[in-house]
Order: sequence, then structure tokens, then C-alpha cells
Amino acid sequence: MNVQELKAKHKLLKEFSYPHKELFRGYTDKVLYINMDTNEVKEKAVPAAMKEKFIGGKGYGLRLLWDGTRPDTKWNDNDNEIIISPGPISGITQYAGSGKSLVVSISPLTDIVIDSNVGGYFGPFLKFSGFDALEIQGKAKNDVIIVIDGINHKISIEEAPGEEIDSHIIAEQLTEMYSETSDPRDMKNVSVISAGMAAQNTLIGLLNFSWYDIKRKKCRLKQAGRGGIGTVLRDKKIKAVVVKVPGISQDPNHVADMEPIKERGARFAREMKELDAQQCRMKQEGTAHLVNVMNDYDLLPTHNFKFGSHKEADKIHSRVWNSKFTQGMNDGCWIGCTMNCCKGVDDFELKTGPYKGHKVIVDGPEYETAAGVGSNIGIFNPEAIIELNFYCDTYGIDTISFGTLVAFAMECYEKGIINKERTGGLELNFGNIDASLELIHQMARGEGFGKIAGLGVRKMKNYFAEHYGADINFMNDIGMENKGLEYSQYVSKESLAQQGGYAMTNKGPQHDEAWLIFMDMVSNRIPTFENKAEALHYFPMFRTWFGLMGLCKLPWNDVEPESNALEAEPNKVPEHVDNYVTIYNAVTGSNIDKHELIRQSERVYNFQRTFNIRRGYGLRKHDAQPYRAAGPVTAEEYLSRQELYDKQMKELIGVDPKEKTVEEKVAITRKYRENRYEQLLDAVYKRRGWTPNGVPTLEHMRDLGMDLPEVVEVLKKHL
Repeated sequence: MNVQELKAKHKLLKEFSYPHKELFRGYTDKVLYINMDTNEVKEKAVPAAMKEKFIGGKGYGLRLLWDGTRPDTKWNDNDNEIIISPGPISGITQYAGSGKSLVVSISPLTDIVIDSNVGGYFGPFLKFSGFDALEIQGKAKNDVIIVIDGINHKISIEEAPGEEIDSHIIAEQLTEMYSETSDPRDMKNVSVISAGMAAQNTLIGLLNFSWYDIKRKKCRLKQAGRGGIGTVLRDKKIKAVVVKVPGISQDPNHVADMEPIKERGARFAREMKELDAQQCRMKQEGTAHLVNVMNDYDLLPTHNFKFGSHKEADKIHSRVWNSKFTQGMNDGCWIGCTMNCCKGVDDFELKTGPYKGHKVIVDGPEYETAAGVGSNIGIFNPEAIIELNFYCDTYGIDTISFGTLVAFAMECYEKGIINKERTGGLELNFGNIDASLELIHQMARGEGFGKIAGLGVRKMKNYFAEHYGADINFMNDIGMENKGLEYSQYVSKESLAQQGGYAMTNKGPQHDEAWLIFMDMVSNRIPTFENKAEALHYFPMFRTWFGLMGLCKLPWNDVEPESNALEAEPNKVPEHVDNYVTIYNAVTGSNIDKHELIRQSERVYNFQRTFNIRRGYGLRKHDAQPYRAAGPVTAEEYLSRQELYDKQMKELIGVDPKEKTVEEKVAITRKYRENRYEQLLDAVYKRRGWTPNGVPTLEHMRDLGMDLPEVVEVLKKHL
């Protein structure tokens, strides 16, 4: 069926015309609200206080979600929302990484707020259509598509029975359907949000945001992967959200002063041109350049995070990905991004599943995918990793959660907790490619063991304990989740700061808050608890700022000025921090400095902590980590690095390892490391202005200007 025939089957449920408002200094000060229960569509004004305190992006998402939900709203209740907001800087084309959006919802995995950042063209196009945020609430009765027409200034809700669900197909169908013409120059003015078959049959569903690659003449996909927001989208019976614009001007944000933005953008472009090949090679390998680096430093998760390296890791070395990726392409996920790190594998022929024999473009793998569906589940075959990557994307599955939960299931299989009978015949040994692919297809179909695995690590642990009598304490030790969210793909055992950077996050263990492994473990720049606490204050706040603005964090530190090593604080990349302060002021007409940048983030960060507390979480006990994140759970793990652990026992713990059994040494090491983590919690909470139970103090909130009545009401119950 062609797109005209598909379109003819649509039933218009609602059409809403709106007066278009041009952006002014990065804002329209309008929110597009859509309620799927009633098909209500309306504009909402952004109050001045919301703009001042929440800035945009993630901040707007949190404020709107708080106002739109109850303290006990569940992920699949009608009042749960999906909010997409790009932020004031998003959409400029003169500085790299300026096309991000932040998506916020209540997570099926964690029951708290999840935020996920994503590239693609949707966020900027939403702004150009006249809105600072899109707020979706309620559930449709049948599958629908929402269309935001920024050309004719109309919003429509259309029943859409014919389109495919899987993202690589529906993105193509809807881009063609809603483009003004079939000219690629018009096709690039359409962007689609979708989630695939597995998103509606698991709790780990993601959102795909599309952009049209003119050179390839294909749609490409970037993912808001974390926390199951794609599952929320499909629960709302939304097949897709489409936005279309007439084109992109040189200054769609109507910034206060374009010249500083151009100057800083040109400076960064020179750095990319001259330094990238000697630094991170983002243009050649994207984030996949990290695989061999992590393996060299024993940080590459292997066999459910038991180990940090593997003898076969050379098979998924960055040079392998370099040979797989199509080179010499403009691989930016937003216009003007000189980093060009969105690598892809063209004309990959699928070997399994419903699309067997099809030749497709695969976006990635990025490092997290190569590690997650590669080394962590014991697969060192690049072709298999690419195939798993493709199916995760088109089915709408988070590759990070998938890799971590499959690794957990594989360890449980090898420990005898589950077996072939319990998995329906799947032999889930580490490295089993066929079983891994069959499992992902089962997830998409909502069948077999795929239904259990798709619940995520936390619910799998409880299921195995309840149905199979498994030892819940052992599973808590090896199940790599915190707050219900699966760990992203770095081994944190030898970096106490990174343990905090994972388990102290507001949303769960995602490295976008703080990646401190090298600073802590390799360079030893933060040796004391106070040093670590300062890092776990500054870096989460600084990285939060990217999510307020609509910025990608990679241009901040994945290429650095030549003189950066001479700076007093090179890990902060001060010249690039100054770039961001300058650009924010130039876009908005403000006059902030680098200190106010951090305070902007602190306001939102502490509000999110309060939001979690409002929902019954957000306390010290919720920042507990699985022990495997901190140290060796089993004798096998201890023996894999016995020389290191014995040395640490003697020099750090003050215990002679001689005459000790391996089990005794594991226990001694554990007691020491768990105590260290508790001391870290104390230090970080103090630095952040929180009580020893992890609750923001009223004094701190007053100092930030976040002592809002509704915030104070929540905090007082815990102070």
C-alpha cells in the first residue's frame, strides 16, 4: 500500500489552527498541550516564573509533569504525560550539537521521573512551528498520529490504522506522506517520533526521532532511549508524532546577538578540523572509539559487569567500526554540527527476523550499544552487534537496558537460576548470538521469555525469587540496576566517584550526569571524599545545563583546545564552558556567568529530587547500589584481578591477605568498599545542601530561590 492509500484511510479526529508566533531570543513562550482522552488541543502560555526558574528543556518538562500528575500517578495512568522540550539554544545552526530535545515522563521501570535526551530534527522543528514544549496527556482509543504543521499552522489528530509500527518503516512512510513534495529539500523539513513493536510489549521502549539524510535519501533515527518512554507512547495508542516546517533560516531563534555565536562556532569548527583525528576521532568512529580505550583500562563491561576486559575485545575495536561505518558523509544529527559523530552502517543485510534479507541503514553502533549488546553479553561478533543494534532501534528497545538485562539473565542461566525449560528453550549462555536475537524478536512479539525479560532487571529479580526460589540477595548483588533503571556500560568498581555518579542520579544510573572514571581512577585528581563530593556537585549540575538548553554534551569535551591541558581545571574544559556562557547570553540577551550557569541547573536538579520525594522515593535508601558496581561479588571476580585486590587489602584496608581464603577476602573487601560508599554519600549530600537522608534543606532551596510553596510542603514532611 502506497502512502496516498495509507493517508486515505486516516480519520480526522481533531484539527486546531493557531496563530503562529516567531521565536524571540530562543523562546515562543507557548506550550502545545494535547489530551488524547478528549482530543483537546490548546496553547498554554509559559508563566514568567517558569521561564525564569526552569529555563527550558528538562526544566520545562519537570514543571509541566509536576503540574499535570498526582503524587501517585502510575506510568500507564491516563494523566501521565510525555513532554518534549528543546530549550532556548536548540535550533541554532552556528555551533555544534545544538539540536537536542529532552523528553520527560513517569517511567514504567522506575515509577519516578525519567528524562532522556535525543537528537534528530524534531525538537528544533517544534520550536520553529511556534512551541517551546509539547505536552501530551491521556490515551487514544485507537492508533493515532499527531501532526504539527508548522507551514499552515495547524495541529491534527488522525486515526491511522494502516501504517507500520516499526520505526525504520513508519518514519519513511510519514516523511513521504507529510512532505510538501518528493524533493529531498522538502523531505528534510519533516521529522517523525515513533516507537516500534517491542515498545508496546516491554517496559524498556524507546522513542526514535527521525531526520532525513539528503545524501543517502533515507530517514535516520536518534533515540530517547532511557526509562521506557516509548512504552508510554504506545500505551497512549500514539503511533507517531510528525512535525513539518517550511525550511530553516539562518536565525530561526531570532537571537539577541548573532556575531558571538558565529565566532565561537567557527572556533570550535577549527578545533574539530585540526584536532579530532588526534583526539577522539568522532568523525571517523563516533562514540565507538571508546571500546578499545575502555578495554585497555579494564572498564569495558563483560559478562554482566563481572569483568572489565576480554581477550576477544579486539574484534570490536574502534578500527573495526571504522571499517564498517560509511566514511566521508555529513553525519550530524542536526544542521551545522561539525562533530559529525552519528555514524552509520549502510546497506546492511539482515540475517534474522521479519526483515531477513532486507538491506537497511543501521544508525550506530555507538559505544553504549557495542558494549551493551556486545561485550556485556559476551558477543564479540560485529555483524551480530549491528543486527541487534538495528532491531533494538526499529522495535523501539533501549540498547543499554537490553544489554544489561540480557547479561543479567545470562548470568542467572549459567548459575542455574533459570534453565532451558524456564526460558522456553533459549540457551542463554554468554556469547549465544542466536538466543540473543531470538529473545529480541520475542520481545517484539510479546511472547515467551521475552515477556519476562522485557520487564527489566528489577522485576526479573523479583520474578525469579517468587517463581523459582532464587536468592534475592545474590540477585540484588549482580542485578545491575538502581532505582529500577539498568546501568549504562562502564565498570565502576575502581572508581568510587563513578559509583556515586551512577547511583546518586535522580533518574537512575545513566552516565550523562557524571562520568568521572578517568578523573578519579586514572588521573587521581579527586583523591579525598571532599574532592569527590565537589566533582559530584559540579559535573552533574553542569551536565544538567545541557538538558535545559537543548545541547549535546559531546562537543564540550570530546574534542579539547590544544591548550586545555595547561588549564587549572582541565576536566572542566574552561574554554568550552566560556563558549556556552557566551552563546547563552548571545541567544537570550542575558548576562549570566559560569557560576549562574551552575545555579540554573541546581534549581532544576533539586526540584527533580523533590519530585522524586513527592512520589515516595528520592531518599538515601534509594541511592543504594548493587554491590557489583562497587566490587567483586564472587570468587571468580576476585580471582580475575587477585593481584590488585590483594594489594589493596594490604595497603588500603590494612589486612594481610596471606592465609585468607578467597571467600574471606571477598567479604573483607566488600565491608571496606561498602563503608567507603556510605562515606561518599555523606560527603556528597553535605556538598549539595541535603540532609544525611538525601533531602534538600529548606535553607538551600531558599538560597536557590526554589522555596516554592508546593516544594516546601513536600520537603517539610522529611525534614
